[in-house]
Amino acid sequence: MTVTTPEGPANPGETVTAPPAPDSYYPVHVEGDLDPSLSRGLWIVKWILLIPHYIVLGLLWVAFWVTTVLAFFAILITGRFPRSLFDFNVGVLRWSWRVAFYGYHALGTDRYPPFTLAERPDYPARFWVDYPERLSRGLVLVKWWLLAIPHFVVVAFLMGSYDGNTIGDDQVPFVGLGLIGFLVLVAAVVLLFQGHYPRRLFDLVAGLDRWTFRVAGYVSLMTDRYPPFALDQGGRDPAPTPAGGAVAAHARARWSVGRTIPLVVGSVLVMTSLVIALAGLALAVFDVSEEDDDGFLMTKHEPLRSNSFAIASESLRLHLDGEAARLPEAITGDVRLNADSVTGRPIFIGIGPTADVDRYLSGVGHDTLVGLDDEDDEAKYRVTTGGPPPTAPTGERFWDVQDAGVEDVQITWTPKDGDWTVVVMNADGTPVVDTRIAAGAEFPIVAASVVALLVTAGVAFLLGIVLIAVSIWMVSRELSRHHEERSAS
Repeated sequence: MTVTTPEGPANPGETVTAPPAPDSYYPVHVEGDLDPSLSRGLWIVKWILLIPHYIVLGLLWVAFWVTTVLAFFAILITGRFPRSLFDFNVGVLRWSWRVAFYGYHALGTDRYPPFTLAERPDYPARFWVDYPERLSRGLVLVKWWLLAIPHFVVVAFLMGSYDGNTIGDDQVPFVGLGLIGFLVLVAAVVLLFQGHYPRRLFDLVAGLDRWTFRVAGYVSLMTDRYPPFALDQGGRDPAPTPAGGAVAAHARARWSVGRTIPLVVGSVLVMTSLVIALAGLALAVFDVSEEDDDGFLMTKHEPLRSNSFAIASESLRLHLDGEAARLPEAITGDVRLNADSVTGRPIFIGIGPTADVDRYLSGVGHDTLVGLDDEDDEAKYRVTTGGPPPTAPTGERFWDVQDAGVEDVQITWTPKDGDWTVVVMNADGTPVVDTRIAAGAEFPIVAASVVALLVTAGVAFLLGIVLIAVSIWMVSRELSRHHEERSAS
């Protein structure tokens, strides 16, 4: 057939293949030109050189996911991907592709990536996405997860994965290199020893990278066209690069630093607010589910047994002055001990000043509880030999709080300044103390913390939304101005 070319009609009888229609191209375009003169060893340190990019991209990707969520609802309601958000997301993917091309997804160039969301036609790595005028409202609900599952499997094979392997008693990380990483490693070794990058290997790597970025564009809602299961190898995208600098015009630097920073800061605030809110809700659920009917958080009943006449705690020291005296009450509120007798004989629980308890137990055989064994959770004691107490504990007046009985023996104590000791005995002062005891306390600080976390989350969320809205408004205003200028011309 005869085809008219831009230079004029083709020679009679010459068969010329017409370029495919634009609809035949996938709308996510990935290009990379292999640098003909690559350094043999620069790739060894590129991970260090790319640290600034990794930091910036980490923040940009936080904003990327926030803007994608906003775009999700915009598409669901209006069927359109807001152009300002679309340009930003394309810019983040473009930046990521340049870093990947320079770094360990291709090692295709030694030219350091620019710090910009805008397209740089003179840079070896280029990325652009055709803007969709309309998108399916229903497809947006399933394409980013359900429909993309087959491609997720492929991308996991291409990119590798993170896993944990057990060696002995230790959990050690394992990173699966993935096909792309393996091929780039092969290219790096060849480059190191032979000084050149095998062209066919580069074409394969570029095709695999193109596959992953097409999937990224699809799952981030930029197109309804399903990514093809086709390996388009080579650095050049199957779609011809738009002539006359159209790519650069399409990616006009509307997202300047002054507009990007509020969006990034706002997105970080929104994500942080969600984490804080989840922490507050989790704390609230824990507080409600674990408190008993009286508002105490109690431990489970643990066995305490001694062949002596008493079990005493180590001294609890509360030396507080002035405003600090309110601290324990603000944090823990009242403290509660609850015990049951194992032998059926009445037991006694009391809390008293350490000096008075020491006088009472002077010369009395008793065990001091010093902790629990980490392996079997058995109580550990410091033994003091001696005889029986001079009187039954219930007859002493120095106890600040006390109770005796067989079941549900309970004392509730308000912490006070001073040195205090807890004592568990048989109520009649006889030896062999055998009981099961639980301890707990009120925690007013938990409710206050929940309120503080939720308020902080709400303020951070609102501030983040304001910053995001301001940045989007600035970009949208410029888009409208450019549209008006084009209409007028």
